[in-house]
Amino acid sequence: MTTTAFSGSPPANRVRQELDATLKLQRAAYLAHPIPSLDERRADLRKLQAFLRENKAGLVAAINADYRHRSQHETLFTELFPAIDAVNHTLKHLKQWMKPQKRGIDLRNFLGARNRVIPQPLGVVGCLVPWNFPINLSFIPLIYIFAAGNRAMVKMSENSRHLAQFLIDKIPAYFPPDKLAFFDETGGVGIKFSQLKFDHLLFTGSGQTGRAVMAAAAQNLCPVTLELGGKSPAILCDDYPVVQAAERLLFVKLLNAGQICTTVDHVYVPQGKTPAFVAAAKAIVAKRYPQLASPDYTAIIDDKAFQRLTQALDEAEAGGATLVQLIPGPKWDAVSRKIAPHIVLNAPADSQLCTREIFGPILPVIEYRTLEEPIQAINQGPRPLALYPFSHDKTTIQQLLDRVMSGGVSVNDGLFHVGQHDLPFGGVGDSGMGHYHGQEGFITFSKMRPVFYQARWSAVKFLWPPYGKFATKYLNFLTK
Repeated sequence: MTTTAFSGSPPANRVRQELDATLKLQRAAYLAHPIPSLDERRADLRKLQAFLRENKAGLVAAINADYRHRSQHETLFTELFPAIDAVNHTLKHLKQWMKPQKRGIDLRNFLGARNRVIPQPLGVVGCLVPWNFPINLSFIPLIYIFAAGNRAMVKMSENSRHLAQFLIDKIPAYFPPDKLAFFDETGGVGIKFSQLKFDHLLFTGSGQTGRAVMAAAAQNLCPVTLELGGKSPAILCDDYPVVQAAERLLFVKLLNAGQICTTVDHVYVPQGKTPAFVAAAKAIVAKRYPQLASPDYTAIIDDKAFQRLTQALDEAEAGGATLVQLIPGPKWDAVSRKIAPHIVLNAPADSQLCTREIFGPILPVIEYRTLEEPIQAINQGPRPLALYPFSHDKTTIQQLLDRVMSGGVSVNDGLFHVGQHDLPFGGVGDSGMGHYHGQEGFITFSKMRPVFYQARWSAVKFLWPPYGKFATKYLNFLTK
């Protein structure tokens, strides 16, 4: 039922037929069995986990091939471990999540009646997955989609061709196509996919594409969860140790060579502390990645992204910025598609590095005199997907939480709020809408269905027409 990778672009009508057929198959399976039991859902979750464990080497190799080089340790740490561990968390809590919730009743009119909110499956959920963390961003949503009792169709990125082929080949041994189907991007598949009448659609990617996906889904009144991106800032406050901040920020910034939607995009540093931050960064990065060819350092995903990043560095330097290369040797290598980590000082305000999400191993440093400056600068732009304040002062942290809105926050570190299974993940404004992860993921992919159970005897009958004096007195009592 799934598109075969590397076979050239199939005719558009065949792709549409294939997508329609799979959706029809899954819809029929849902209608035939709309409410999977707790045991059935747990079995699906264990199969997801078994697939990841039993195919670990193949998944790592496929992602490495798509990147040209991707650190195997980063794949294990950022993709397989979070998904495997999220299954354990979900198995532990699923029984409680599935329980109907008791809600209060208006005793004056409905004495003896009951209210419940019952979580029920939506049906068929579509997922559009980006290339940067293709296992994490497909399997973690699948955990909550299956926990909620749904079926799923997943469309992989055009930059994940090896992985897509691997999933298309291997997943049928674990799940039938009426439960889970993967699709490769062979040209125009994403557009057709987003036009399908799903019961919910999850998209992770750029804001520009997210707007197109939302517009397509709107034609079917299909609800969407959009996980987008943006320029997520870090704010180093005056009281926080510079070296410790640099150690943490640069680990996050150079993980996956900066190709993370929730990585730190740029950092605000107190006036006068930039030299100390730069010196710390040089020492830290040189130890972690002694040379550009280090096997621990990941390549840029494709030539287009490589050219965009190298041109952005050249543009900033031509505009008067200072480029600080953090490891010795060449600035970049087009063959391996690796770019040396850089700090950029005094980047022009209108440069690419300051106006668009960087998504690479480049960290602009911006000095500030008072905390009000980064607050105002961030609030003047689109709301970021994440905020990373560094301070041991609780009042300062609370001030930043109160005054700067973002999708999520990691205090005194970067990125790791995303790895907490019991925290929701999602953006706000331009950085997205909706949440998943944890119980919020279960709720997102469920219909939280309100149900009213009337009592054997109903006081509402006193308000049946024809209305008389009693009805008038009763309503006057209710509304006084």
